[in-house]
Amino acid sequence: MLRRLVFGFSLLSATMLSPAAFADNSRALQIIVSKEKQSLVVYDGETVVATSKVSTGKSGHTTPGGIFSILGKAKYHESNIYSNAPMPFMQRLTWSGIALHEGVVPNYPASHGCIRLPKAFATSLYQMTHTGAHVIVTDGLVVPERIDDVVLFTPHKPLPAGPLLPDTNLRTSSISRAKKPVEVAMNVPANPAVIHDSDPAQPMAMEDDTETVEVDRNTAPLRILITRRSDRETLMDAQVLLEELGFDTGGSDGFAGPMTRDAIAGFKRWKNLPMKGPMISAKFIEALYASADKPRPPAGQIMVRQNFKPMFEAPVGIKNPEVALGTHLITADKVDRDAETAEWHAITLPNRLPAAMMQRLRITVENEPTVTDSAKAALDRIEIPAEIRDRIEVAMTDGTSITINDQGTGHETGSGTDFITVTGGQIDDASVQQVSDKPARQSTDRSITRYRAIGLY
Repeated sequence: MLRRLVFGFSLLSATMLSPAAFADNSRALQIIVSKEKQSLVVYDGETVVATSKVSTGKSGHTTPGGIFSILGKAKYHESNIYSNAPMPFMQRLTWSGIALHEGVVPNYPASHGCIRLPKAFATSLYQMTHTGAHVIVTDGLVVPERIDDVVLFTPHKPLPAGPLLPDTNLRTSSISRAKKPVEVAMNVPANPAVIHDSDPAQPMAMEDDTETVEVDRNTAPLRILITRRSDRETLMDAQVLLEELGFDTGGSDGFAGPMTRDAIAGFKRWKNLPMKGPMISAKFIEALYASADKPRPPAGQIMVRQNFKPMFEAPVGIKNPEVALGTHLITADKVDRDAETAEWHAITLPNRLPAAMMQRLRITVENEPTVTDSAKAALDRIEIPAEIRDRIEVAMTDGTSITINDQGTGHETGSGTDFITVTGGQIDDASVQQVSDKPARQSTDRSITRYRAIGLY
């Protein structure tokens, strides 16, 4: 009983902290919400910065668990769903309606899915955070732990300013039908992580009363997702190989348009493959790679965003792909570019994958999130190409994070978000992107740079 009273007093007293009591470097802060304890803890690395009681979603309106980011902030907001209910000091976590905000906080779940905060604490938290700050929602308590691993990125000094090679136009990004290697001259900017998009950036679909904070894209933390390759990446590789074999797919964009469907049908007729059934079947993939004399593609994919905008993506190897990776968030702090050092802290979240998803991803062994060093074990199975590692290491800053999961981007990840992972079996497997003739919401940015490296795990 005494322990409960002390814990309750500490939560209550934390709501009275002034903004000056919070950590100076807010980019690396992490907010962890426990639905079982109805509590919120703010961490700077392993250090507890502040705590508070909260009220999460009640039965029928459960607050989803997972890894989220603050997408937008508004000092005053009214609910679009529940009779214009006031939501002061609102910090949005999803575009589907989940947010942190001031509200009534009894000692039990009582909201319609949002995370309610006491008034004083809601004000302090609002003043402390920036858009992009991670919010982790779990059932039980999880705690960041220091992690060291050779796979983790190490900050490097930027390359010297000025062009490295003559300012020569790049050739097309599509893979040529020619078998011999192709050399290109390229002009690399001082910071290779900066992408100069051919199309102007589109504004995020914020609501009118949502405040945005402009962040220098050169210094904003990177958001990195390492996951399994989806049907989109499988189709992109198939399009490249079909082009090499002489079929016209209309490009390797990962979307099954009319030209791609005609090319697939033509290849199936050539190899006497069944025309009925899935468009991209295991027999089709096997025959395609055999015909192109190529090894099977890697099992993993790395995707990088900065300031809610896609930067680039590439294949990565996953050893023992039949074993689930689990769900982990690993965040960098104390990034010292001159000393080329950084501290990393990991959080592992329990995450039950639906049986249908495990079957589709060919996962036969579940991850054990309670095993010590589960995040390190997942990292040790991942192989990242050197050129991708270099590009990340010259651009990483405090707050740069790596999400590792098995299910991919999920339906909450889209335009104007970081990579959102929903856990606890709340994922609708049907919402995971399948091969389609229509672009998915999270893949509408065609200026994204993609790398290819067939032959990894």
